[in-house]
Amino acid sequence: MDISIIILNYKSKGLTLNCIKAIKESDMEGLRYEIIVVDNNSEDNIGDILAWQYPNIKFIQNKKNLGHGAGNNVGIKIAQGKYICVANSDTIVFENTFKILYNYMEVNSDDGVVGPQQLSPDKKTIQNSCYRWHKLLTPLYRRTPLGKIKSGQKDLSRLLMSDFDHKSIKEVDWILGSFQFFRAKALKEAKAFDERFFLYFEDTDICRRLWQSNWKVIYNPKAKIIHNHARQSAQIPWYKFFSDHVARLHIVSWLKYIKKWRFK
Repeated sequence: MDISIIILNYKSKGLTLNCIKAIKESDMEGLRYEIIVVDNNSEDNIGDILAWQYPNIKFIQNKKNLGHGAGNNVGIKIAQGKYICVANSDTIVFENTFKILYNYMEVNSDDGVVGPQQLSPDKKTIQNSCYRWHKLLTPLYRRTPLGKIKSGQKDLSRLLMSDFDHKSIKEVDWILGSFQFFRAKALKEAKAFDERFFLYFEDTDICRRLWQSNWKVIYNPKAKIIHNHARQSAQIPWYKFFSDHVARLHIVSWLKYIKKWRFK
C-alpha cells in the first residue's frame, strides 16, 4: 500500500463526503491507496452513507468523541500505507496533490512529514499553514488585543513567517494539522499523536517530536489543497475566550504543551 488517507469526521458528514469525492477524482494512477474514515461519535449516520456510496472505504465508529489526536490515532493503527495522510474533513485536494507529495517524499528520505500550500475557497488566497515555534505569550497575542501592540505584532510576524513568500519549498518548525502527509516510519517512531491534547497543539507537538527524532518537517507549495477553514477559536471574542468551551480546550492544550516542552 502506498498511501493511507485518514479523515476524521465529527458532525461534518457533508464536508467529509466532499473531501472523499475530491480524493476519488484526483490522479492516483500507479498508486495504491486506501481511505479510512474515523467517526468521533457524530450520530449523523455517516457510516451508513459510506457503506452505500463507498463500500471499499474502511470505516471506524468510535463510541465517544476522542478528540483530534486520539481520533486520528485510531485510523493510524490500522493504516497499511508507506505514507499516511491525515486530512481534515474540510479539505479538498487538487487533482495532482497526492502524486506531488508522494513523489517528493520518495526522493527526500530524511523528511518525516510534508504539508501542502493551503488555499481559501477562492483558490487564490494563501492561508497560513507553516509556522515557527510558539513563545510563552504567543497564544495570548493571537487571541487578544495584545496582538496589536508592537511586541505582539513582532511575535505574530515571527510565528506566521511573514518574512517568507510561502511560494517555495522550505524546512519549517511545524505545519498545520489540517493536512499532514507523514512517512509512516517516521510517524511510528514518533508514536503518533499525543492523546493528552484533545484539540489544538497536537500538530505542533508531533512536528516537534519528529524533529527530535531527526526527521525534517517540510512545507511544499507545489502541492495545493483548498481548506474551508473556520478556525473556531479565532471566531470567539477575546473577552469570552476564558468562558467558551472550544477556547478552554485551546487553553488547556497550551498549558499541557508548556508543561511538556518547557520551550527546550
